[in-house]
Amino acid sequence: MSNSRTDRFSEKIVKIAPSGIRKFFDLVIGRDDIISLGVGEPDFPTPWVMREEAYYHLEQGHTSYTSNWGIQELRDEIAKYLTRYDLHYNSQDEVLVTIGVSEGIDAALRAILNPGDEIIICEPCYVSYQPLADLCDTKLIHLDTSKTGFYPTAEAIEKVITPKTKALMLCSPSNPTGRMIPVAELEKIAKVVKKHEIWVLTDEVYCELVYEDHKHTSIASFPGMKDYSIVLNGFSKAFAMTGWRIGFMTGPADLMDQVHKLHQYSAICAPIMSQYAALEGLKNGWKEVERMRVSYQQRRNLMYKAFINMGLPTIEPEGAFYIFPDIRKTGLTSEEFATELIEKYQVAVVPGSVFGQAGEGFIRCCYATDIIKIKEALNRMAKMVSELTK
Repeated sequence: MSNSRTDRFSEKIVKIAPSGIRKFFDLVIGRDDIISLGVGEPDFPTPWVMREEAYYHLEQGHTSYTSNWGIQELRDEIAKYLTRYDLHYNSQDEVLVTIGVSEGIDAALRAILNPGDEIIICEPCYVSYQPLADLCDTKLIHLDTSKTGFYPTAEAIEKVITPKTKALMLCSPSNPTGRMIPVAELEKIAKVVKKHEIWVLTDEVYCELVYEDHKHTSIASFPGMKDYSIVLNGFSKAFAMTGWRIGFMTGPADLMDQVHKLHQYSAICAPIMSQYAALEGLKNGWKEVERMRVSYQQRRNLMYKAFINMGLPTIEPEGAFYIFPDIRKTGLTSEEFATELIEKYQVAVVPGSVFGQAGEGFIRCCYATDIIKIKEALNRMAKMVSELTK
């Protein structure tokens, strides 16, 4: 006899929609005829030196748990790495190795939010931010950045702050737009954060993938910001380690003590082989990171020029490996455009609307894809845009 209880599932989790990115990813599985510009995953394998290091530790039988915090040598190397961005953390109690950035976001939100608190989410944003905050019984304040070039301004943030505001979520370089918050604006945002004594969660997983003369700056590096900042980062994007599930987070020791408790119970530790591979990457993987970065920049240039030639207004991304063209002139919604593109032209992109209402009228295209496939996908998209706008 089947379970007929109507309340057998959590009401809150039932109300949360599945990931819009994964929906289009699932449509691509098993379809060799479809070119995917959808999922944000490097098309490079993890650098050989890192894979070799993981093989070595497997052969040596190093398959146990590690410290909940992560291998000490890895945390030391992470703390050393962060100094290049003027971030200074004690590797003993301010650096935690996580199962990707996503686990870090979840743990950070649960460590700081109480029911009824407000958190400012800058839209469009990565799909996990809103549901994870919602699970904390928090009020989400949606900040539309589409009118300010797809990055938040200090003025706009301060306008929506109330006595209940507990946190602000940032991502620079951005997923899904590739935009970076200008340093001068970031400094103004830091002053607003300190003035109102709120937390800022800063997702910096794309910080190594920036182009031309742009340089990454962490909001946590401004004077006095360490006490208000939770820095989230990882190895998935820069080191092509998406499947290894390895990231890290940093923050003041008293906060990290609370996050550590959550990590103990929900994850125990990141996989030991992934930790050793990440350690090797920080020591000896940077030439490969640069090789991948240069390749992404070339593909970005190609894609940006193609969208401009199609007549689709597009802001050139400064970082990450996404571009966010405006498709409103076609008369279709983001969902309609993406659906027609995959059904009639066999190209998969992600509707901008899955990243929040501020993304409606746009699509996200990932250029971490083979350049030959990118060229063919762009040709197919140009045909579709031409048909819709003639």
